[in-house]
Amino acid sequence: MDRRPLSDAEAVLGAELAAARPDLTLPYEAALPGARAAVLSRLWRALAYEPLPWVTRREPGRDGLTLHLADGRRLHGPHADAYSMAEYVTEVRLDNRPYDRPAHLMTALAVPHGSAFAAELDHSVASLALSRANQPEDAPAPVTSWEWEQRVVDGHPLHPNCRSRPQFSVAEQLAYGPEHRPVVHLGLAEADDCLVVGAWPERFRDGDRVLIPVHPWQAEHVLKFPLREGVSAHPLMSLRTFALPDGPHIKTAFSARLTSFVRDISVYSVKTSQTVSAFAEDIATHTDGLLHITRTLGAVTAHSPDLAAVLRESPQTYAATGEHVVPVRALTTTGLSQKPSWLADFTRLALTACLRLLDLGVALEAHSQNLLVILSPTGAPLRLVYRDLADIRVSPARLARHGIPAPALSGRIVTDDETALRRKLFAGLIAGALGVTAGSTPALREALSTVVRDLPRTPDLAALLDGPVPTKAYTLMRLSPEREGDIWAEVPNPLR
Repeated sequence: MDRRPLSDAEAVLGAELAAARPDLTLPYEAALPGARAAVLSRLWRALAYEPLPWVTRREPGRDGLTLHLADGRRLHGPHADAYSMAEYVTEVRLDNRPYDRPAHLMTALAVPHGSAFAAELDHSVASLALSRANQPEDAPAPVTSWEWEQRVVDGHPLHPNCRSRPQFSVAEQLAYGPEHRPVVHLGLAEADDCLVVGAWPERFRDGDRVLIPVHPWQAEHVLKFPLREGVSAHPLMSLRTFALPDGPHIKTAFSARLTSFVRDISVYSVKTSQTVSAFAEDIATHTDGLLHITRTLGAVTAHSPDLAAVLRESPQTYAATGEHVVPVRALTTTGLSQKPSWLADFTRLALTACLRLLDLGVALEAHSQNLLVILSPTGAPLRLVYRDLADIRVSPARLARHGIPAPALSGRIVTDDETALRRKLFAGLIAGALGVTAGSTPALREALSTVVRDLPRTPDLAALLDGPVPTKAYTLMRLSPEREGDIWAEVPNPLR
């Protein structure tokens, strides 16, 4: 075991853990080296591929990759596989000085806004170690989709802040983190003046007064006013979304930064929720049953992103008896993704459905959390389920070419920009869902090579085959607090 002093976040979390769950102290310490490597591997991917202004040149060599920095220093590490989920980076060398802790490396780089990001990386390592430390050795096989979600321990597969929860205490992580398998009690906030869209259920009403489910962290740290007794539910992968006991999912406002963004619920997304949902339900019929989109049943906001909620169908709705609904992020826990024939079948299903919708004019953000796959009792990929319509993109021009009426929408969801549409889908689907499932460039290359020759030759497929693959520049986004919105990077095309 590494006996060097713990970092700041590692030590703070360790001390809290000793008080809250002393039985996890030794497993936590044992998990720290692996957690450091997991975060460092994600950080190295970012340093290798993102358009960081202080990296002037990247030089591959026999023994790895060297980054030439603007101040004359050199950073050396292993060859970077954009699609590898392995913890393959255990050390990098900055001017020949070794670094195995991502926060220490970021501090040593001394780039603008690097110190704040280093603190987030430090917390990401500590939280990831905690998540890994609290896993049972003999957990029962999942049955429901929410049980599959709780098998995802490591968080975001590409972001160095994969488990960063800096505003959470250890007790709060154990109480609310889905990988810790808690049941969470949601309080209900009374709202006299609010916007209700769709069907808001009677159990969340008191006469004419609307009751809004609230995450307990939000209640304590943001709203800070008394709530009514509410409902108990199972937290899902996004942390702020829950599976209710009778099936539907409830997305709550959560005004804390997780990975890159604050997870509140905008008034815009509530206002547009029913229009987007009805349109998505209709457009999904064009996939001939390959892909279902969970309907938004109702949404409410107290005219504030801090107090809002969205009720939507469970993905389980679309599964028959004996079938499993598995988030793509959880596929690596099944062993199925290690079988080339299975991976090719899943890749064919995902590309066929998502490219068909893109050609029609809808770009899904089909990353490994939003996209779920329905498996047969023997594990064969049968159909897809997509959830969370807040960040899809809709092209009126493409819809018109196919004779499909455009929904009555405006704002960020609407665009005819070809680059924006393709980035939205390809970043989530190729760099995200398929890359995460394949786990390496060679495995992804084999699956794509098997599939793409049989797909319709649309302009979008040509763009996918001919160019690099877009991906979000997560690290640059965290180092650029003055910029709003997404920043993009490119990773090598596994087919080229």
